[in-house]
Amino acid sequence: MDAPFFRKHVFVCTNTRPPDDPRGCCSAKGSVSLRNYMKKRAEQLGLLDVRINVAGCLDRCELGPSVVIYPEGTWYTARTEADVDEILQRHVARDERIERLRMPTRDEEV
Repeated sequence: MDAPFFRKHVFVCTNTRPPDDPRGCCSAKGSVSLRNYMKKRAEQLGLLDVRINVAGCLDRCELGPSVVIYPEGTWYTARTEADVDEILQRHVARDERIERLRMPTRDEEV
């Protein structure tokens, strides 16, 4: 069996909604610059087997900026460059989950 091209895929929502949308949007919360930082930082950390992707709406804008990592399917809210660094250094590099950044599931929100 061939090895995959990438060990992990990180998707960062950069969706834009109208300013008056009650759910808000990830791009208005700084997701574009955070995604750009994440891409550059992953390269600096030598995480060459990881792909940092732009994503359209991940349908969790009210909790964003939204980040999801596959193949695990782990969802995070990343608001700062420090959050991005922690995601890269702990989850992406060492497969540690970060509870304080974990996005609640819909069941947990009820």
